[in-house]
Amino acid sequence: YLQNTMSDWLYSRYYSHKHCNYNRVICEDSGKNLSRIPTDLLPNVTILSLKNNKITLKDNGKDILQRLTNLTELYLNENMITVLCNNSFYNLTKLIILDISNNLISIVHPAAFAGLNQLSVLNLSYNRITQLDSDVFSSLKSLRVLNLQNNFLKSFHIKSSFKLATITLAGNPWNCSCDLLDLQICLTASNVTMENENNTTCTFPKTKEKLSIRAATIQLADCETEKASLETSITSNSAINRRSTAFLLPLLGKSWTFLVGVLGFVLSTTFLIFTAIKCPTWYHYLISYSHRRLEENDPEITEQEFSADMNSFPAVSDTSNEDPIVIFEKTTEFEHGEDGFIEDKYIDSYITEES
Repeated sequence: YLQNTMSDWLYSRYYSHKHCNYNRVICEDSGKNLSRIPTDLLPNVTILSLKNNKITLKDNGKDILQRLTNLTELYLNENMITVLCNNSFYNLTKLIILDISNNLISIVHPAAFAGLNQLSVLNLSYNRITQLDSDVFSSLKSLRVLNLQNNFLKSFHIKSSFKLATITLAGNPWNCSCDLLDLQICLTASNVTMENENNTTCTFPKTKEKLSIRAATIQLADCETEKASLETSITSNSAINRRSTAFLLPLLGKSWTFLVGVLGFVLSTTFLIFTAIKCPTWYHYLISYSHRRLEENDPEITEQEFSADMNSFPAVSDTSNEDPIVIFEKTTEFEHGEDGFIEDKYIDSYITEES
């Protein structure tokens, strides 16, 4: 209702201005498929309407806005804003109306509205907001109208310092438990008007479904008991964590020398194995001797082969001129050792000479 009233009032006065009219300090750039805020806006603009575009407030959008220090009304509804970062409107100290409804906002940073000292009307309806920090509106000392309709809020911790006149909370899945108690107390104790109250109902728990969030019974005593139990649980877990840490630290202090020793042994052993495998001398030494089973059907070695092989041996000379005689004994039968292997291919040979 508030959004339609404000929009109708504004556009009925300035509907004929399809472009910026800087004489009247009004700029109308709605429905132009803009993906960012125009950079050619003059700093003396007071009313800026950029509704029904594709603006995201990313890139340099925030920087452009901060140059428009004379703005009193800003309409960014029906765009594609997803996040409101800290200090998004920081320099707009004269801003009175801010409409950012019908966007895709899911995250609102705690200082998103910092610097908006004169802001009176804030419209955040029809977004995807799931939670709001309790201090997100604390800097808005002049805020009188707040619209959070049709978001995904289950609870809302509102500060008592608010001086709201009107608040709209319908269309949210409110959980009427202890987390909603602060809001309920504020709504009951203050003179704030809750728009569309009949549709501002509890979704959880089932026993309170369809009840007005203002009228739903939330027992303060039960909440205090729940809070005390939660604090006790947190304290107990912290104490257990501290004891575990205190127990582990001495063990680590005493065992570090042992761990270092084990690590040194493992590294040195690994190094030796690597060296033994990769070094050619060690490798040759390790595999230079091997057994080979002699096949029974190996062909017999001929005398010529023996003679050819023995030519490489030096002859034994005597004082006489007679040629030395080399005598070989050739066996035709091999004698197997106990392990089934033959150590040498040939029988020992003997070199003799005639006397």
